[in-house]
Amino acid sequence: MNPSMEPQAFGAGRAGSTFDPIEFIKKPQVILRLVAWVFAIIVFACIAQEGYADNVCRYNGSNACGYGIAIGVIAFLLIMAFMGLDVYFPNISNVKTRKTVVVTELITSGVLVFLWFIGFCYLADQWRQENNKDKLGWNGRNSVQGAIAFAFFSILAWAGVAFFTFRRYREGVSNLFSSGYEDHSTGAGQTYGAYPPAGGSGSFSQPPFTATQQAQSNYQPPTY
Repeated sequence: MNPSMEPQAFGAGRAGSTFDPIEFIKKPQVILRLVAWVFAIIVFACIAQEGYADNVCRYNGSNACGYGIAIGVIAFLLIMAFMGLDVYFPNISNVKTRKTVVVTELITSGVLVFLWFIGFCYLADQWRQENNKDKLGWNGRNSVQGAIAFAFFSILAWAGVAFFTFRRYREGVSNLFSSGYEDHSTGAGQTYGAYPPAGGSGSFSQPPFTATQQAQSNYQPPTY
C-alpha cells in the first residue's frame, strides 16, 4: 500500500508503521519546528554573549535579558521534546493518547506565540529607551539588535507551528469517523445472512408432510 494512501490518525498511520525519515523531514510542522529551534538558539545566544555589560543588561538595565534567555531556552527544550514525540508517534497505538499529544502541542504553540510576542515588545521597548542614552559605541550592538529581530521571527515560526498542528488535529478528528481507521477486531461492518440462508429460495425445497397431505386429499370414503 502507498504510504500516502494509508489510513491516518492524527498525522500518522497505524501503530507499527514504518518510519520514513525523508518524509518526516518534509512535513511542514517539522520544518517550522527546526526554524523556530534555530531562532531560539540565536536569541538566547546573542543575549547571553553580548546582552550584558559589567553585569548590567544592555536593554536599559531591565530584566529583558533574563526574559529573552529564559524564553529562548524553554522554546529550545520544548521543540526537542515535540520532535522526539513526533518520531515516536507512529508507535503510539492508542488514538486518545495521540490526540492528547497533538492537543498539547497545539496549546503549547499558542502559548509560545504569546510569550514571544511579549518578549519582542519588551526587548524592543527597553532597547529603544537604552538607545536614547546615546551609547552607539557599544561592542556587540548588532547581537543585541539581532535578538530583537529573531524574537519577532520566532512569533511567525511558532504561529506556523500552531497552524499546522491545528490542521493536524482537525484532520485527525475527521479521520476517526472514516472507515479507513476503524477497529476491525470487533467485527464492525460484518453482515450476516438471514435465516434461512439467502442463497436458497427462502423456504424449504419441499414442505414437510407433503406426501401425507396428498394422501388425505385423494382419500375416497368407501360406499356401502
